[in-house]
Amino acid sequence: MSIAQNIERITAQLPQGVKLVAVSKFHPIERLQEAYAAGQRIFGENRAQELAAKAPQMPSDVEWHFIGHLQKNKARMIMPWASTIQSIDSTELLQLVNKEAARIDRHVNVLLQLHVAKEQTKSGFTVEEVLKAASEGAFSNLSNVTITGMMAMATFTSDMEQVASEFEQVHDTFVKLRDNYFAGDERFKEISMGMSNDWPIAVQHGATLVRIGTDIFGQREY
Repeated sequence: MSIAQNIERITAQLPQGVKLVAVSKFHPIERLQEAYAAGQRIFGENRAQELAAKAPQMPSDVEWHFIGHLQKNKARMIMPWASTIQSIDSTELLQLVNKEAARIDRHVNVLLQLHVAKEQTKSGFTVEEVLKAASEGAFSNLSNVTITGMMAMATFTSDMEQVASEFEQVHDTFVKLRDNYFAGDERFKEISMGMSNDWPIAVQHGATLVRIGTDIFGQREY
């Protein structure tokens, strides 16, 4: 199937209100242009250098989401391009992103990354850490950043009950934050979770953004 057919097939299955992030890391610009021609507008990149290289080659209405682990020394590189940084995994990174956005007079949306997977390689706040940071006011008074929700990755496993339970944990934490710390802020509404192998389960547990790469573009060319 072509990229256009893949996008059409996936978007036809997504409930209303759930948006597709086309994960384009390691794919050549021609494939992104093909996806754009098929109507795709949100693209997700994992590496700062790749995002900074691809963004100027794509139309200006593309919405770039940075979805990988963001090293502090790379924040400045993506700031002119990223509309959303999905992988805010510490209060220090949040403050740095706010400072870098202010430096170039930009505004950026961010998601707080929650660590629920059973794999130590994945980063993010624990549930306890994110609730503690919220209670201490770490997520307020940001001049150039809006926190619009949460992001998470489930454990890479064939045990879909475990995946479902991790996604449920993300949703529960999102609700706690929304009701206790973002009450009345309609911008706090996104839950980014679910990839090619588990996105239908993510949607069942409240995902509003799904990050799909392989099912759109095929296997990556490293």
